[in-house]
Amino acid sequence: MTTTPPGTRKPIIVTWQGTDRTSLESVRLFVSDGRLRASGRLVVAAESAFSASFEFTASRAGDVGRGLLRTTASDTERQISVGRTEDGIWLIDHGKGATERNEFDGAADVDVAGSLTFTALPIRRLGLHREMATAELPVLYISMPDLTVTLVRQTYRTVSITDDGAVINYTDDHRSADIVVDRDGLPVEYPGVATRL
Repeated sequence: MTTTPPGTRKPIIVTWQGTDRTSLESVRLFVSDGRLRASGRLVVAAESAFSASFEFTASRAGDVGRGLLRTTASDTERQISVGRTEDGIWLIDHGKGATERNEFDGAADVDVAGSLTFTALPIRRLGLHREMATAELPVLYISMPDLTVTLVRQTYRTVSITDDGAVINYTDDHRSADIVVDRDGLPVEYPGVATRL
């Protein structure tokens, strides 16, 4: 298990394998001066197989600043860029010449369907792996592989904290699960979704 000591500037690679579907996600994470950069790929080998690549950055405050996501299926290729301005407006661009502007009810986090990288972002931003707390959040949710953007409500609650990390309960309208994370708030096991290699 790889952890990132506080203050480190060395990039790490984290990889997860799907448990309920055949999938693999690998991401390179780089933390510098409180900023986090994530560059990764998700490959899903299922009835509707696809691959996706993403580049996202999170600010010192932990909220997503900007990102680019591309998906490739047998019959389509899609891309989306998202960015959040300083005054809290999301700019959504599907590369078709028009940019959508929306506050998404003050959402500061992005969740990408099936990606554990994005599960870690609100946990890290709020320090839920370090202190007992509960947070109900508006979240910008990007479905895969069609890259549809919707606003969802997600709840994160610290269940326990140990020397090795924490257990965080995640709940939305469709799922509730206890996610095991390491000392950096990165998922180790997400029941029904993936486990870290």
